[in-house]
Amino acid sequence: MAAHLSSGRVNLTALREAGRRELREFLDKCAGSKAIVWDEYLTGPFGLIAQYSLLKEHEVEKMFTLKPGRLPQADVKNIIFFVRPKLELMDIITDNVLREDRGRSPQRDFHILFVPRRSLLCEQWLKEQGVLGSFIHREQYSLDLIPFDGDLLSMESESAFKECYLESDQTSLYHAAKGLMTLQALYGTIPQIFGKGECARHVANMMIRMKREFPGSQNSIFPVFDTLLLLDRNVDLLTPLATQLTYEGLIDEIYGIQNTYVKLPPEKFAPKKQGEGGKDLPTEPKKLQLNSAEELYAEIRDKNFNAVGSVLSKKAKIISAAFEERHHAKTVGEIKQFVSQLPHMQAARSSLANHTSIAELIKDITTSEDFFDNLTVEQEFMSGIDTDKVNNYIEDCIAQKHPLIKILRLVCLQSVCNSGLKQKVLDHYKREILQTYGYEHILTLNNLEKAGLLKLQTSGRNNYPTIRKTLRLWMDDVNEQNPNDISYVYSGYAPLSVRLAQLLARPGWRSIEEVLKMLPGPHFEERQQLPTGLQKKRQHGENRVTLVFFLGGVTYAEIAALRFLSQMEDGGTEYVIATTKLINGTSWIKSLMEKLEPAPF
Repeated sequence: MAAHLSSGRVNLTALREAGRRELREFLDKCAGSKAIVWDEYLTGPFGLIAQYSLLKEHEVEKMFTLKPGRLPQADVKNIIFFVRPKLELMDIITDNVLREDRGRSPQRDFHILFVPRRSLLCEQWLKEQGVLGSFIHREQYSLDLIPFDGDLLSMESESAFKECYLESDQTSLYHAAKGLMTLQALYGTIPQIFGKGECARHVANMMIRMKREFPGSQNSIFPVFDTLLLLDRNVDLLTPLATQLTYEGLIDEIYGIQNTYVKLPPEKFAPKKQGEGGKDLPTEPKKLQLNSAEELYAEIRDKNFNAVGSVLSKKAKIISAAFEERHHAKTVGEIKQFVSQLPHMQAARSSLANHTSIAELIKDITTSEDFFDNLTVEQEFMSGIDTDKVNNYIEDCIAQKHPLIKILRLVCLQSVCNSGLKQKVLDHYKREILQTYGYEHILTLNNLEKAGLLKLQTSGRNNYPTIRKTLRLWMDDVNEQNPNDISYVYSGYAPLSVRLAQLLARPGWRSIEEVLKMLPGPHFEERQQLPTGLQKKRQHGENRVTLVFFLGGVTYAEIAALRFLSQMEDGGTEYVIATTKLINGTSWIKSLMEKLEPAPF
């Protein structure tokens, strides 16, 4: 089920279409039957651009996962490798090509499609292995920004944060700038650019340079976006560490959403048949797609989880009342009308059953004592309580050997909410973690320090309370059922990143100059000249459209908060969200962990 890709005035279908066109053109160059060998990581993102039917139309008969050894049997003329430009993948491709039976007839042609860019380093590597000449077509497919939903684009670059902040590698920022140039080619030049952070500055500079180097890229399309806001993830390290409390956020925290799909424990989804007892329970995880094409999901995804139950029970009543109608249908006309509505009603009923099951699964976790204790500590830190001393709950969790990522999230949260920890506290946590979980984690702790997530309080001053008060990051009286502020997405904490977007729209960043200086990296504003005749004359009551680009990842709770601002009656701004990767605290910390095997002895 494809999501309908229009949020208010922005229709992202053109971006998906451009992606399909580029794919078709490449496939047509490789005449004859084809097999695609996939870099596994790319199959999810590609699925959001092109269904299998499109590949089939262009003579793709087989699909394989890239792995070492001999390629599977396939009676096709072309073998096409779809891969990211990574050296370890080039080794596998080399192995595949060298094991190909050259005596076979007819011979198969090899091609390689790099996503999102060709890499000189990879081609050099293939050359050194003696296989570069085997590839007839060597091209790139610029899959930069993938439409995930009507108002959401992601590059799905899992290592972008680590590359930018730990390895000073700006490749993903170059891809982000390229993606934004593609967007401007399709949706017009964005007249105003605002940014905060080092990476934001780099991306803006690259965009300005690209525009200068390709003067022909000036197009005469009426701009769809009024403003681009570039935000570095490290301007707000706090938000992803906290547990998201929206429906979609919790699904992601507990089960992990991959390319709009989630895999859930199957027990809750087994059809209940009378008298059969519990035999034949499914063992395969239940896989569901989650996007706004599903009416009910679009309605509840961004609500605080505590407000979801009442919506589901209301829906259940409406649906059963609709099915009851069939008893009142007397005339042929009435029966016909009922039958014509049946498919929609059955889809609504199955959608309700699925979400009721998911809500039950989540509720089992959110009502547990451990979830409550963990959340209590998070909320104490975020509201500024006891952030400067060793926390008893964290110590207990370490002693009971709770999952390491849970511990790291809490310790980093405490560090961020205290502008760093005192030497004594930091050393104590590090010692406890290494003694309990193993000394191989010293590299991970080192990475967290480098990224600024876990650090020493150097100035002796904690800036967080000032930032919290000025930006109203903690709200005591939060209304979860009918929210009036973005803080509902964390039941009290308003995501700093989204507060910055909200204040930029009204009254402007000049009102918070002092706080902006306390946050890392420069803040800036650039204007892009529009050709005459393309300047906007805003109609009365017409919303501005702002594209917020999170460099280093964004959480579903932040997306929910921006959607909330888009829907505010007097908001005046509609938001579209772009990011390098959709993240949650767990996947984010995981991307910074070093995989060091403990010693075998």
